[in-house]
Amino acid sequence: MKYKNYEPDFCCEFWTPEEANALQPFATNLDGLVTCLRNLPPEIVGALCSRASRANGYLLRVLLDEYLKPILNGEDKELAKELNNTIDFLQKHGFKNILNNQRAQSFYAKWLAQYGDDSISQITGTHVVFWGISQVAMKFIQDQRIGLEPIEKSTRFVNFGKKVGGKYLYYTPKPDLERLGLLEEYKATLDNLFDAYVALLPPLVNWLKENFNEKESVLEKKAFDALRGLLPMATLGQVAFRGNAQAFEYLINRSAKNPLGELRWIAEALKQELDQEIPSLLLRLEDEKSQKYQEYLSERHKVSRQTLEEYEPQSLLHSIANSSCVRLIEYDQDTENKIIAGIIFASSHCGWDGALHHAKIMRVFEKRRLLKAYLLDRNARWQKVGRAFENSYLRFEIVMDIGAYRDLHRHRMMTQERQRFSTHHGFEVPPEVKEAGLSGQFSEALEKIKPLFEKIESEDFELAQYVVPLAYRVRFYQLQNFRQLFWETELRTTSQGHPNYRFIEQEKYRLVKEKFPLLAEFMLVDMNKYDIARRGTEKRIEEKEKKILDKLK
Repeated sequence: MKYKNYEPDFCCEFWTPEEANALQPFATNLDGLVTCLRNLPPEIVGALCSRASRANGYLLRVLLDEYLKPILNGEDKELAKELNNTIDFLQKHGFKNILNNQRAQSFYAKWLAQYGDDSISQITGTHVVFWGISQVAMKFIQDQRIGLEPIEKSTRFVNFGKKVGGKYLYYTPKPDLERLGLLEEYKATLDNLFDAYVALLPPLVNWLKENFNEKESVLEKKAFDALRGLLPMATLGQVAFRGNAQAFEYLINRSAKNPLGELRWIAEALKQELDQEIPSLLLRLEDEKSQKYQEYLSERHKVSRQTLEEYEPQSLLHSIANSSCVRLIEYDQDTENKIIAGIIFASSHCGWDGALHHAKIMRVFEKRRLLKAYLLDRNARWQKVGRAFENSYLRFEIVMDIGAYRDLHRHRMMTQERQRFSTHHGFEVPPEVKEAGLSGQFSEALEKIKPLFEKIESEDFELAQYVVPLAYRVRFYQLQNFRQLFWETELRTTSQGHPNYRFIEQEKYRLVKEKFPLLAEFMLVDMNKYDIARRGTEKRIEEKEKKILDKLK
């Protein structure tokens, strides 16, 4: 592999010969950091990938220990024999060899050659597991809004202070840092962040126990949540993706010539594994058109920045924000009328002009009555509002800590654009850390990364992102319609949400309520404050789980 030297320097797992034999039919790569899952029932794949959020270890280990070994080593000898026979059969033959897979491949090649129709690539896909990629790479991949469905390791509920092979879990772009002469400073600075994370965990957990009457497991996760701001964007997280072939092709095109070596390695490693599962759908990646497309995707931001630096003063490139904030910077004065017109249009046979005219002459109580009828006593956030609310847009500019931004970033059915991760907008110190008397150590560790960030940024704008901890702020905008606004603000203000993004969404709601009070009446936004996220939900979750299992039985 051309970019092998950019692969994360960790050995993810060691398998005994027996373990490797059991796993081999179900994953394309047992020894690398990227693998495709195969030959598994959809429910098992889904359950396994869902564990990426909370699992401490590799998902293939979970597959082995929780799904295969209980049968292979179980009391039901006949079932164990049957599974062993299936494993043996798949190793010797495989479904591709007995189901005339060559015919399917010929169809795809012919169709793509004759028509170049992406629709056939949209209905074929697979699941890919990355044992560990940086938060920088993860956000880059997740910027791709459609066709990829990720589940990533949570920084809120998992301890990131454990070492693997004597090393903390963070990515080191070794070739670039050696070129800049900053490799040792990089390692020392990031080790210091993780050392602070590990050192502050016990006293913070003890303080939480003294001040909150909650289960120890809840308070431990609260400590992980509060201290995750010390984790740099280089932190390695496991992530599972389900994607269709078109989306994977686009991801590889986006990554193949990216300025960051990690992403170039991801493109290579991903292509290598996907070629074992869906090779006929990735043939265009070798074409000259794709090569030129990769150059276009990788160069446009770089050239734009260079042009801007020539044209505009440096102050424009380094405008500072010193606190978390939300601004409603763009909205349509005619919003209510356009949403009402959308309801009228779908419920009648008149044209849009007529519907909008009728909406404009309606009185407020008539509009309220029509909205109430359209929403039909909606009383839960999962009851999505109708498409009439897509007829008007708002643009919010937001500055908030990177850790909480990662959750809002998941709302991809809108236009979101962020600036590069940096230290320019300062950082957040969680209230629990302040109240526990730990803010001095927390802030000191965060301040120490600034000199290294500035050195790297002066040479490589993209590379500098790796050293930025999650407590630092990022500036971004959201251009969303009212339907998405309903969904996001209602979901992200529930008691289970993180206080930082709850604040952002509550601020968005307050701003919208000032401009559009009639529409705000129908938004189910929780404006309360909660000391511990998810408080009081464990019992409800247990009851819901029991009901679901009863239905399956």
